[in-house]
Amino acid sequence: MERTWRWFGKKDKITLAMLKQIGVEGIVTALHDVPLGQVWTQEAIHDLKTYIESYGLKWSVVESLPVVETIKYGGPDRDQQIEVYKESLRNLGKEGIHCVCYNFMPVLDWARTDLMHTNPNGSTNLYMDWGAFAYFDIYLLKRDGAREDWETFSREHASWNRDLVAEAEAMAAKATPESDHALVENIVIKTQGFVSGNFHEGDEHPLELFRKLLKLYKNVDKAQLQTNMHYWLNAIMPICDEYDINMCVHPDDPPYPVFGLPRIVRNDADIACFLDAVPNPHNGLTFCAGSLSAGEENDVAALARKYADRTHFVHLRSCHIFPNGDFTEASHLGGRADIVELCRIFENAELTGKPNSGHGLSMRVDHGMTFTDQPGGIMDESSHGHNAGYTLLGRMFALGQVQGILATVDDELGIPYHQPGFYD
Repeated sequence: MERTWRWFGKKDKITLAMLKQIGVEGIVTALHDVPLGQVWTQEAIHDLKTYIESYGLKWSVVESLPVVETIKYGGPDRDQQIEVYKESLRNLGKEGIHCVCYNFMPVLDWARTDLMHTNPNGSTNLYMDWGAFAYFDIYLLKRDGAREDWETFSREHASWNRDLVAEAEAMAAKATPESDHALVENIVIKTQGFVSGNFHEGDEHPLELFRKLLKLYKNVDKAQLQTNMHYWLNAIMPICDEYDINMCVHPDDPPYPVFGLPRIVRNDADIACFLDAVPNPHNGLTFCAGSLSAGEENDVAALARKYADRTHFVHLRSCHIFPNGDFTEASHLGGRADIVELCRIFENAELTGKPNSGHGLSMRVDHGMTFTDQPGGIMDESSHGHNAGYTLLGRMFALGQVQGILATVDDELGIPYHQPGFYD
C-alpha cells in the first residue's frame, strides 16, 4: 500500500518537507478554500498538484470533494449541484487524479464529545461519551423527539446497562456555560469546521444553523437517503468511467444513528447495499478501520476480506469500546480493528491484483494521539498547530508503527520492502 498523509494545504504548519522525511509517499488533500457547491477549476487543481510534486510527492487521494446537503436530502437544486460535482470530477481527471474519498453523512461528518481525553500513558485522544452526546442533543440542541430517541437507544443497547436520559439529566444539573460551550465546540465546530464546510470557526450561532440543517432531513428516512445516494452515484459514474476515477465512500462515524438522522454506511448490510445498487467497479469503499471498529456489531477483518476488491482507499486506525458503550481511539497496535491482519489482507489483495487496482491502494494513518509536555517542550503538540485528531507527532508515531507492520507483512508475502528516502 502507498503510505499517504492527510495534509490541509499550503497553510498547514505540517509541511510537505517534513512529510517526505518521515516516509510519506502520497498526499491526501482537497481544495479547502473553495466554498461548498462551487466548481473546483482545473487551474486550481493543477496549481496544488504542481506544488505537491515540487517536493517529490504525489497528490494521491482527494479527501474530500464534499457532497453538498441538497444532493443528500434531494433538494430542488440537486441536479444542478450534481452537474457542479461532475465538472469538478472532470477537472480532477484531466489532472490525473484518480481517487476521491467522500462521505454521505447528513449534516455532520464525524463526531466526538471529548477531543483531549487522557489515556493511561498521559497522552490524550478523541473520545465518545454517549451520556454527554445525549445531553447535547436533549438540552443544548433541544431537538424534537431527542428524549424519546435516547430512551430507545438505551433499550437497544441494554448490554451497556445505561439510562442515557438519566445521565443527560444529571449533566444538566451541574452544567455551566463554560462546559456547554466546550461541548458545542467539540461536537459542532472543532470536528466539522475543517471537513464538512457546513460550520466554521467563529460561527456565532452554530446551534441555530444545526437546527436549520436538521430540518432539511425531516422527511428523509434511511431508504430515501440510500435512494438519493444511488441516484447521485449513477449520475457521476460516466465521468468516473471516462477519467478512471475511483469514488470511495467513508463509513459513518460513529456508526450509529444520531440526531434522528439516518446512517447508511454503518455495517456489512449497508456496504453491500450501495455496492450492489451501483455495481460499477469505480464505486467503492474507503475502508476506515476506526469508524467500523467503533460499531460493536462489526467484525472488521471479515469486512476487509469481503470488500477488499471494492476498497480504493484505507484509513488505518482502531477503536476501543468500553463495556458501557463509550469508545475511544486505540493504539494502532491494539483495539478492535486488528491492523496487523488488515495489512495482511490489503497487501495480499494488491499482490494478487484485485480488479481495478491499476493505481495502487493508498492508506493513511488517522486520528493519532496527542502527546503532552510543558509548553515549548519537545513533546508539546500545540506548537505545531493541528486540527482535532490530526497531530504531527501522534500520526508520525502511528505511521512508524504501521510501517513496521507493513515491512513484516511484506516479508511474510515475499514482497521487497522499501523505505522511502533511504538507500536500500
